[in-house]
Amino acid sequence: MKPLVIAIDGPSGAGKSTLGRMLARELGLLYADTGAMYRAVAIAVVAGNVSAHDEARVAEVARRARVELSGDPDHIRVTLDGRDVTAEIRTEQASRLASVISTIPEVRRELVRRQREMGRSGAGVVLDGRDIGTVVFPDAGVKFFVTAVPEERARRRYEQDHAKAPALTLADTLADINARDLRDSTRADSPLKIAEDAVVIDTTELPVEEVFARMLEVVRERQM
Repeated sequence: MKPLVIAIDGPSGAGKSTLGRMLARELGLLYADTGAMYRAVAIAVVAGNVSAHDEARVAEVARRARVELSGDPDHIRVTLDGRDVTAEIRTEQASRLASVISTIPEVRRELVRRQREMGRSGAGVVLDGRDIGTVVFPDAGVKFFVTAVPEERARRRYEQDHAKAPALTLADTLADINARDLRDSTRADSPLKIAEDAVVIDTTELPVEEVFARMLEVVRERQM
């Protein structure tokens, strides 16, 4: 039987990672945090003292970096060249730099190749990102596009990050969300867009449990 691939796309702060973990846990599937992969490469770029604007060198860093994901959906462990960077990838610096280097075509191609390898093994995989259903797995069995208005996404991200970065303001977070949306939707390689066969869910006013129930219902229907 062909492995089940569930693709979850959407902008920053829409709830993709939370929902992806919930689905993977419920269905007993591998959860591939694609954002963690880009963040790990960002850390490798910093460690190598490479400018994010030097696309050729950043691409080389991405090709050489050994990024591994392990653990269950709720306790994903990320290692970079054998070093545990699980906590380090969640810093604001890693997040911002990952957003920048993800626009480099060669970086995306390298990580897309690795993501496809994950999807071909085991019973299946849940992946979330910006181009999973359009580029990484255009033939995914189930595709979702999860979104919310920028102000709500900024509020969620601010609540997550404020304790780690007390100087951060809601206005700063909203500005960063808008900048990421612009980069993601206008980049030449694999821009953020809705796959034609994706189920679109606006989470702005919905509790996560309701969104999860709707997504699980769709998956169950597709499996019948």
